[in-house]
Amino acid sequence: MSDTTKGRNLFHAKVKSVLSGDTLVLASLESGQERLFSLAFVSAPKLQREGEEPFAFHSRDFLRRATVGKVIQFVVHYTIPTGNKREYGTVTLQSGEELPRACIADGWVKLREDSRRKDLSESSESLLDELERLQAKAKADGKGVWATQGGIIENTYEISDPKGFVQKFNGKDLDAVVERVLTGDRMILRLLVSSSRHVQTIITVAGIRAPKRANTAEGREQPAEPLANESHQFVEARLLQRSVKVNVLGLTPQNQLLCVVKHPNGSIADFLLKEGLAQCTDFHSTLLGTQMKVLRQAEKHAKDNQLGIFKGHVESKASSEGEVDVTISRIVRPDTISIRTKSGGEKTVQLSSIRGPKPKDEKQGPHEQDAKEFLRKKLIGKHVRLSTDGVKPPSEGYPEREVVTIVAGNKNVALMLVEAGYASVIRHRKDDTDRSPYYDELLVAEEVAKTEQKGIWSSKAPAAKAYQDYSESLQKAKIQSSVLQRQKKVPAVVDYVKSGSRFTVLIPRENAKLTFVLSCIRAPRSARNPNEKAEPFGQDAHDFANRRCLQRDVEIDVESTDKQGGFIGTLYINRENFAKLLLEEGYATVHAYSAEQSAHANELFDAERRAKDARKGVWQDYDPAAEEAEGEAMQDSVNTKTNETANGTSSNDGATAPVKPDYRDIVISHIDPATCALKFQHIAPTASHALSNLMSAFRTFHLSPSSSSSTAAPKTGEILAAKFSEDGEWYRARIRRNDRDAKTSEVLFIDYGNSESVPWKNIRPLGPAEKFGTAKLKPQAVDAQLSFCQFPTGNKEYMDDAVAFLRENVEGKQVVGSVDFVEKDGGLWLTVFDPNGRGKGEEVNVNEEVVSEGLAMVPRKLKGWETSRADVLKRFREREEEAKGSRRGMWEYGDLTED
Repeated sequence: MSDTTKGRNLFHAKVKSVLSGDTLVLASLESGQERLFSLAFVSAPKLQREGEEPFAFHSRDFLRRATVGKVIQFVVHYTIPTGNKREYGTVTLQSGEELPRACIADGWVKLREDSRRKDLSESSESLLDELERLQAKAKADGKGVWATQGGIIENTYEISDPKGFVQKFNGKDLDAVVERVLTGDRMILRLLVSSSRHVQTIITVAGIRAPKRANTAEGREQPAEPLANESHQFVEARLLQRSVKVNVLGLTPQNQLLCVVKHPNGSIADFLLKEGLAQCTDFHSTLLGTQMKVLRQAEKHAKDNQLGIFKGHVESKASSEGEVDVTISRIVRPDTISIRTKSGGEKTVQLSSIRGPKPKDEKQGPHEQDAKEFLRKKLIGKHVRLSTDGVKPPSEGYPEREVVTIVAGNKNVALMLVEAGYASVIRHRKDDTDRSPYYDELLVAEEVAKTEQKGIWSSKAPAAKAYQDYSESLQKAKIQSSVLQRQKKVPAVVDYVKSGSRFTVLIPRENAKLTFVLSCIRAPRSARNPNEKAEPFGQDAHDFANRRCLQRDVEIDVESTDKQGGFIGTLYINRENFAKLLLEEGYATVHAYSAEQSAHANELFDAERRAKDARKGVWQDYDPAAEEAEGEAMQDSVNTKTNETANGTSSNDGATAPVKPDYRDIVISHIDPATCALKFQHIAPTASHALSNLMSAFRTFHLSPSSSSSTAAPKTGEILAAKFSEDGEWYRARIRRNDRDAKTSEVLFIDYGNSESVPWKNIRPLGPAEKFGTAKLKPQAVDAQLSFCQFPTGNKEYMDDAVAFLRENVEGKQVVGSVDFVEKDGGLWLTVFDPNGRGKGEEVNVNEEVVSEGLAMVPRKLKGWETSRADVLKRFREREEEAKGSRRGMWEYGDLTED
């Protein structure tokens, strides 16, 4: 205890604020009651609105930094009986330093002129003597107020140009002192803009809204909002007369500065929010940018823990469901999207917190189509992550909808739209929690789009794109069809699905809109209205087409038009023929006559066969035996009529004419390694001579330099010249399919039946059609299969043995083929005879030899014409039994047909 405190009462208090370099406001540690206390015997320069005395701020700042917010000990030396009964004394800091000794030693206060006139105690006289010595030294050293220059600060209380002030100091940290706390989010700051200029003004804390305190407006007292005093006290206890850093962001509507106020431990807004003593306000999001996210997290902490104003808060269920994986099925509007869940269900949702271009708005409406196209290109058919943020109630004739956030490839879809200027951000009510978790980022992105005049914020309207509907009349359709037929795989977009095989497509590069009908197939019809009944599987086909094609990028080949102005042709989705996909699912049937004229005949018939075998869709009740019986009945009718004509007999007399044997000299030119199906050529003198002459002229033509130009990109179905890799010769070939990446084509050599993949550089135009076209000489390779033989297509090893046997014994040789049956598509079932009997000079039935060697079995499901050949069947079954007994070929491990 110092001499000055002996015999006097010692008090403790906390320094709330400092009014000047010699006066403090103290708060009781127990009750919080405030008292005014001045340092004894000294006076400091005055802080006053009309003009501060030199060094007034510096003097107060010395005392402020030493005492504010700290617990001190103080002794009252004397009082002056004024209205406030001010007390005068000394202060001891926690460090042991005493005031006013330290103040006068640093020259920030002066001794009062009347300090000796009072009735002083001995200890006070001693203190005064010491203070006089300290003052004399400070004066001699030119400290503080004794300095000969400086100390004058211009302190203004109004900002004449608020906007200019913001522009000058935006983004810079200013030093400041909190002079007064008005509410949790408003305070008076002394901004230290320079060493000689200060600005004292009211500021608003950015990003938050604190409860309002009680006030009187227009003669009426407004009560305080809940927790307003607690919010005020929280800030006052931490910031009043503290040094802070201030970042000026903008202005409020009242032209007050909007600032981030940073306590040495962080932003005061963050601390208020965490305690639930304020809530976030959306109006400042664009100014705060990424800082707003930190404030939202602080507010969420208070909500989750039900602190302060969020006591009793219940988080909406929609916001806690988490993310789900969905597929985008349709873009309804730029802010409204149809999605398909993993279970296959579909629903329409709306993007949270944004609104697409308003169709009826003169400025925004023209951008709606571009906005939809922007989303379609990025989203349609894509797998995305979806989280539900809330539910939008029914309004304006629209049903209730979920509002969602969709993330595609780690990118927020709503944010992409706003950044591109194709959507605006909804201003939510403060109590509206059904909003995007990226709301602040959306607001910032909108401001950037406005600044850069993107999309709906542009001063220029986009160029209008009007599609010409070429299907509205047959005449227009025929004109446009002639244009499109000369092109191949025209890029298009499916705008609408009318049925499983009928679409509305847009061709952007042609500004064309047309109805497109798939060729070569027939899909069951779906119901066009609630009163109409769909054909079986019609709706399934329609739904399948919707899922796979709606709003997708496709390619089309136009072949012709129908009587209603529809364009008939092939539609490719992801490079696949969509007609084939429909057939594979059993949602369509092949139109045989059309398909046989098409380059896609094989793949379409194969797709239909697979659907039949799997009993899919329209084939769910498919019975192969019934179909074969019907087909054979028709064939028998044809054969009967043919035989009656040949033999001069009539069916009216009840006689059945015998089937006339049909033997042909042939050469087997190709054996399919997957099925053992054959390709052969006839050896009739005229046919072989014609092929020989054509091939001779063909090779000569393609050896000449004039024919050396290759085809850039062959078209599927075209007949061209292709070089065979094994002998380097040119042959007539049909293009089966193209690989545009590898620049190769799979071709079928039409005169020999084999196929291979050929580089485009080895494909060229056929040459003069009158010399080498199919009209001059039809394709010489004929399709055939061995009668009464079922090959083990499921076992590659046994199939390889069968193919090797046939290649060794019949491929490339002249043999005799007996035609047993002709299919509707022209394919033949043959029994092949080798006249030379493998060099032994006796005729051999190759079909029987194949069965005898265990390389094939007698078919388990016989066709009608096979059943009628009882004697032949008996002979083949005997051969099969021999093969089983000798464990040949496929029978090496026993009878594989046994259960």
